[in-house]
Amino acid sequence: MVENPASSSEYIQHHLVNLPLNLRNFTLTPDGGFWTLNLDTIGFALFLGISFCLIFRCVAKRATSGVPKGWQNFVEMLVSFVDTQVRETFHGTNKLIAPLALTIFVWVFLMNFMDLLPVDLLPLGARLAGVEHLRVVPTTDPNLTIGMALSVFCLILFFNVKAKGFKGMGKELLHSPFPYLLPLNIVFRLIEEISKPISLSLRLFGNLYAGELIFILIALLPWWTQWLLGVPWAIFHILIVVLQAFIFMMLTIVYLSMAHESH
Repeated sequence: MVENPASSSEYIQHHLVNLPLNLRNFTLTPDGGFWTLNLDTIGFALFLGISFCLIFRCVAKRATSGVPKGWQNFVEMLVSFVDTQVRETFHGTNKLIAPLALTIFVWVFLMNFMDLLPVDLLPLGARLAGVEHLRVVPTTDPNLTIGMALSVFCLILFFNVKAKGFKGMGKELLHSPFPYLLPLNIVFRLIEEISKPISLSLRLFGNLYAGELIFILIALLPWWTQWLLGVPWAIFHILIVVLQAFIFMMLTIVYLSMAHESH
């Protein structure tokens, strides 16, 4: 338990600081502004993404016919679940959507799941190794959630052009929803398109950041209170972890489906 308000504030602030790399002088200092990379966010995100790909590849290579068991059963259930969501939501034909949805769901879930690790577990190990700051939940970094949302937004623009062409996209932009109010149509369309990456990124970031902050506040309490409050909150937070991954996946499918449709 932290003994006084000053140390409590320092404890919270310490856990909310990323491990920065200043690209101007390649030092671990946070004063690089735009030219700063959060190494912990990138490192954990890459580790979880590569681990997910290797596990699924290993299961796919060892897959057998008949009744699946173990990891194969779990992966097949997951693939079937995502495939069902895509079939029910995506009103088009595109072989990329289902693999993309599966990747988003599993990757975001794994990054969210890091929030269920004990608050001081990995940061303490990092400090023993000489690293002062370490945040282990990549989705609590708005840089990552905004980057993922912008990637989805680029796919939305690409499939808009691919499905409708520049002429069809321009016609839709200028004549929908009001056929004779061109300036107003452009304003509404810009608001609609800009809101997509904002809603994707800030929803994921806000929910995981709030969860992380609650775990940190619980860690400030006496040890018996930590168990009394931490266990119920962790069980409830499992729902948030899964739900936010599902929402990010479903919104991506919906937005890409809208990109394939014409008004």
